[in-house]
Amino acid sequence: MKVTKICCIGAGYVGGPTMAVIAKKNPNIKVTIVDINKARIDAWNDPDVSKLPIYEPGLAEIVKETRGKNLFFSTEIDKAINESEMIFISVNTPTKTYGKGKGMAADLKYVELCARNIAEVAKTDKIVVEKSTLPVRTAQAIKSILDNTGSNVNFEILSNPEFLAEGTAIQDLLNPDRVLIGGESKDAIESLANIYGSWVPQAQILRTNVWSSELSKLTANAFLAQRISSINAISELCEKTEANVDEVAKAIGMDSRIGPKFLKSSVGFGGSCFQKDILNLVYIARSYNLQAVADYWEQVIILNDHQKRRFADHLISTLYNTVSGKKIGFLGWAFKKDTNDTRESAAIYVADHLLNEQANIAVYDPKVSNEKIQSDLNYLNTRSEEENNKLVQATDTPYEALKDAHAVAIMTEWDEFKTYDWEKIYTEMKKPAFIFDGRNILNKSEMEKIGFEYSSIGQ
Repeated sequence: MKVTKICCIGAGYVGGPTMAVIAKKNPNIKVTIVDINKARIDAWNDPDVSKLPIYEPGLAEIVKETRGKNLFFSTEIDKAINESEMIFISVNTPTKTYGKGKGMAADLKYVELCARNIAEVAKTDKIVVEKSTLPVRTAQAIKSILDNTGSNVNFEILSNPEFLAEGTAIQDLLNPDRVLIGGESKDAIESLANIYGSWVPQAQILRTNVWSSELSKLTANAFLAQRISSINAISELCEKTEANVDEVAKAIGMDSRIGPKFLKSSVGFGGSCFQKDILNLVYIARSYNLQAVADYWEQVIILNDHQKRRFADHLISTLYNTVSGKKIGFLGWAFKKDTNDTRESAAIYVADHLLNEQANIAVYDPKVSNEKIQSDLNYLNTRSEEENNKLVQATDTPYEALKDAHAVAIMTEWDEFKTYDWEKIYTEMKKPAFIFDGRNILNKSEMEKIGFEYSSIGQ
């Protein structure tokens, strides 16, 4: 099938950037991104591209170049489904918060709603592409729904997982390590391969069966998260033995069998994928009674939770075992630099722990609003919205967040944090002035020379 019209259901962190790049590289294909969230679509259509709902370096420029030409954002979901030959499902698949599999299994209700919507609307044959991160054998469920509509429409299901890192998503899309397409129909696979082939070498486009494709995504994220938890486990040992975790990471990273990536010790990993995908993997393993496999991968999450709790406990014990009524300045709330995504950010859980000890927290993040910070804390249901609003406030400048603070907690590795006037910050903080560097981005000797009491991870 020659594809001339693509519909993507879901205008989020995956759908938006992916479709923008596909539109840029395939000017003869009309790409329409649809979402039920009108405010989100309005933001994508804002003439000022600095107001896009997602911050990702390079994204605004591509949207500006393609929007209105062959890239469109709309709430007319049925119309886009009906017109397209290929439909990408790129909706949220959060961890279940209810029923069987609560806290581990992926919640597929949005995916199923998409499949049923496609089944009701489609009048012509469609290629349906799983772009959301999904558990193994989801494609089978989607195909079952689509094939039992009573219509004569033929649906081919493909799995095309994303391997994007937020903050570098556009570069990851423009220069991918690999593109993975899983499916049963060779023609459908090649239809999608030809779209990517407009800029990705065919040798980097892998064709597999659907199950291998779905499992590869979960496994890739599990392996990356495992490396972070592994080096974070060593960071605690380093602190007890006077070793330096950065030196250890460099030494083992130079081993070609290991490599240097994802060996940066920190307060803990976050983001929408790592924890969710590992929990999904654990749930799948348990459902097949593979208890040893499940226990192995669950330990990656346990260690990550331990690292966040350990960071907060160290801050409390250093501040003379109480933070009650003390102002703690947070630098960063996003789960990593160069994104406004806060999902599963370590900052949320460290803040929650400190709030349980009655701390006051002032937050500065260059891309995250006070509204988002409050929403993240309220989602935990640890305390009332009024209490969160009273105890936590975002500020417009870093200097405002740190003025009269007892301690600084660096939660995100934004490059700009290194460039601040730290002598001015020291002058305006309570003494002794503490820095808890959860990302190891500042120079210890320089900070101590200014007068700070400086703590980092694994040193």
